[in-house]
Amino acid sequence: MSRSPRRRPARTAAGVAALALGGVPLLAGCASTVGVAVAPDAADPACARVVLALPESLGDGLQELRTTSQATWAWGDPAEPVTLRCGVAVPGPTTEQCVTMETASGTSIDWLVQADAEPADAATGPDDDPDATGDPSADPASGADALLEPGSSDWTFVTYGRDPAVEVHVPAAVVAERSTSFLDALSPAIAQVEATRSCL
Repeated sequence: MSRSPRRRPARTAAGVAALALGGVPLLAGCASTVGVAVAPDAADPACARVVLALPESLGDGLQELRTTSQATWAWGDPAEPVTLRCGVAVPGPTTEQCVTMETASGTSIDWLVQADAEPADAATGPDDDPDATGDPSADPASGADALLEPGSSDWTFVTYGRDPAVEVHVPAAVVAERSTSFLDALSPAIAQVEATRSCL
């Protein structure tokens, strides 16, 4: 019995064009993926609880974006997104700026606040006020924003007194356009990690 040779499908210009154009939506869908570095303790089970509780939106113009790493999240413009990483180094006792944000639900979240794009566990920059402390009775709209000069710098917020720690990076472009009180929307997710210490 002889085997007949396999027939190759004829390639036409129309077929090649259809394949090329069909791939365009797939590539466009990848355009909103944001590269976010994975944190050292991203595999901590508490980070999974945090990520599952995160909101899809932080307000107008800050919709959820896809990220490239475990235990990360992003919102807003893919070119300058607000990003979240769970599992960053847990800050110990510090003289860095610490702000307590009270939420409408009664949950309070303590944040270390640092100007510039460097992680909050890096050396203190010249613009930080080492003598400032958070006021537990401060309302969320005034707490962090009272420290910021809108649009002058990126800002990094790291949870204080929670293990694993969560870092939120807010680009200068976002700070220039809106209040950072949207951090309040993260409180239910952050509260998935028990607080063991608080701002003084």
